Amino acid sequence: MSYQHHIIKDRFDIQVTNPNEVTKATFELDKHADLLHGIAITSDSEPSVYYRGSQKIQVNDQELFPEDFESKLLMSGLNISPNNRMVRVGKIATGNGRVEIWYKDTDHPLQNFAPYRVTFYFFSKEMKK
Repeated sequence: MSYQHHIIKDRFDIQVTNPNEVTKATFELDKHADLLHGIAITSDSEPSVYYRGSQKIQVNDQELFPEDFESKLLMSGLNISPNNRMVRVGKIATGNGRVEIWYKDTDHPLQNFAPYRVTFYFFSKEMKK
């Protein structure tokens, strides 16, 4: 039996408009996604995410990253090969494809608040027989 893999890249944005608040968002993965393989975070203000951000991420009520998981641990710099810029989560069945994110902005002395966007990328595979 042979399998063909198709990589799906879903992008979801969260707007952070107020300091020291938690923003909850729910998204749907592509309907063809079968297995979630990795996650990456970027932003239009990377220092804000690096110093101020944390989150909780769930897929279909399965916790991938707990509350207050620091965003800087899910980011990568330009010195990282493009093929290695995601945090691998194994092979998580996507089920109905519901993603929940609680993004938390917290004061930090090295980064003053200004509104910013946080972008989450989810890398999945479609398994075809």
